[in-house]
This record gives sequence, C-alpha cells and structure tokens, in this order.
Amino acid sequence: MKKHILFLGIFFSAVAMMQAQNIAKNALGLRLGDNDGFGAEISYQRGLGDDNRLEFDLGWRDGNNFDAFKLAALYQWVWRIDGGFNWYAGAGGGIGNVDFESPVPGIDGGSETFIFAAGDIGIEYNFEIPLLISLDFRPEIIFNDAFDDDVDFDIALGLRYQF
Repeated sequence: MKKHILFLGIFFSAVAMMQAQNIAKNALGLRLGDNDGFGAEISYQRGLGDDNRLEFDLGWRDGNNFDAFKLAALYQWVWRIDGGFNWYAGAGGGIGNVDFESPVPGIDGGSETFIFAAGDIGIEYNFEIPLLISLDFRPEIIFNDAFDDDVDFDIALGLRYQF
C-alpha cells in the first residue's frame, strides 16, 4: 500500500511539474536582429503564470547613418504547440535614442529621443536543458518626426538561459 501511495505521489508531482514547464519563471539571454541595421539586445523574460510573461529588452542598433539604443517592454501570451514548441504573441512599447552620424535628408544631425509601440509574434523551442531558442517578428510604430519611415519590422533570433 505504501508503494502505491508513493507511486501516486510521484506521478502527480511529475504531472504538475510538466504543466509548470510551459514557461520558465526567469529567462535571460540575447536577442539578435535586424531592422535597418544589425543589433543585439539583452533580453529578460519573467513568467507571470502558466501562459503569460513579461519581456524586457535593452538593445543597441547600428546602421549606415546611425547608432541607436532602445528599451522595450512587452506582455506576451504563450500557447503550447507540441513537445517543446510554443508560439507566442504580445504587445508593448518602449523608448530609445538615435544618434545620426552623417547628414540625413530632413534631419540636421545630432540625436533624437523617440517612443514606440510594438507588437510581437514568434515561435520558440524549449530544450530539455535550460535553453530557450526563439524566432520572432516585432513590428514597431515610432512616434517621432526624425524618421522617414515611422514603421520598423524587426526580425530576431533569441537565445535565453532559463532559471
């Protein structure tokens, strides 16, 4: 009888742990992308529940005529596909600063601060080791007169350590 109770306890614990493994409580890593210039972001994800999380990214972008940094915050919903695969979607925004290195038509040079709204959709794979790899698409609407194009499309590869 004790063996059966022990077995049931282990079984239900394993099932509960499998459900809790949808989203890690914390994930820290890099997000490497391109939206007018190569950029890298330090990315932190904080799980809020079994199917939602917050993501914070501090990034740097480098283009032909500019250098920029930005801070983004997004709320994401996560849906399990199969095995370790998940897909996610979210929305958020952020703030940044761009420094123009050479004359750009309509801009006198210098630096400009901007704010933006962003959406996010992507797919991720959660390995058995504490590694999460993702590919996402993040359209951003920029609110500033310094840019000719007020919409950026950011595609990035993310590598994060989960803990």
